[in-house]
Amino acid sequence: MTKETSKTDFSEIDQNRLLSGAAGGALLMLGLGRRGVLGMGMAAVGGYLAYKAATGSDPVMEVAGLGSSSAAAKPIFVEHSVVIDRPAQDVYGYWRRLENLPQIMSHLESVTELDSRRSRWVAKAPLGTNVEWEAEIVNDKPGERIGWHSLPGATVDNAGSVQFESMPGGGTRVHVALSYRPPAGVLGAAVAKLFGEEPSQQIAEDLQRFKAAFEGGTAPKN
Repeated sequence: MTKETSKTDFSEIDQNRLLSGAAGGALLMLGLGRRGVLGMGMAAVGGYLAYKAATGSDPVMEVAGLGSSSAAAKPIFVEHSVVIDRPAQDVYGYWRRLENLPQIMSHLESVTELDSRRSRWVAKAPLGTNVEWEAEIVNDKPGERIGWHSLPGATVDNAGSVQFESMPGGGTRVHVALSYRPPAGVLGAAVAKLFGEEPSQQIAEDLQRFKAAFEGGTAPKN
């Protein structure tokens, strides 16, 4: 009984690979026969499916540096700092009004404050899509720290904090620490990285943009 079940499972896997390879080959040929962006896209997807079926490995995962499915269970951690030549209370005040954040973070579409603690977030995702979730502030020390986590059922499970450290001379060290799980596990992280939406790079660029705007006086008032 055990041997027969194993043989059946193997044949199902093998059949799926054959079907995927056939579909990929057909799509590749159709794409090569067409011109323009659509043809290129069809050929790329077809080639991806055919390669995956033939080798049993996933090139998207390999390019992204994500090998095994076990990585899907691990959150992605991002951490960056920047020093802004403004008092900590001023910088904190701007961040604490969460609806300002899309003007800092390029990947955010909107943040809507539902009450003094809860908020709804809409963020850009690969291929022109969006993801939404609700979050709650769990640690709020005016002029020093804001900590939050997403609420149950969030599309993007995340938690993090922003610390505002007063520096000699009146400046503020802003330290952002973020932990999140991509919407589609490992595949979501791989696609995001391939399309240039890698969170570590985004946060670093957003903080530099915020520094330039805040020090230059172009950041909107609280």
